[in-house]
Amino acid sequence: MPWSILWTDQAVRDMSRIDPPIARRIVRKAESAADNPLRFFSRLVAADEYKLRVGDYRLLAALDSRSETILIERVDHRSRIYERR
Repeated sequence: MPWSILWTDQAVRDMSRIDPPIARRIVRKAESAADNPLRFFSRLVAADEYKLRVGDYRLLAALDSRSETILIERVDHRSRIYERR
């Protein structure tokens, strides 16, 4: 059974700034990762967040194994995503 995916307001704003074909690819990858998120998401060093790689873009997310929820917090190009932390 797939995990549920929640998008923060910031992640939705980030997605609106990305080209539509790339944004659709990101959504498809997030939905496919929901079946087994621990296989697709990698934990960030010295942080409780996880990242998902989609080409040159990264999703930063929090995984809650109790409620089986993926909370996607940020989406941006790999050259900029880690600067804002």
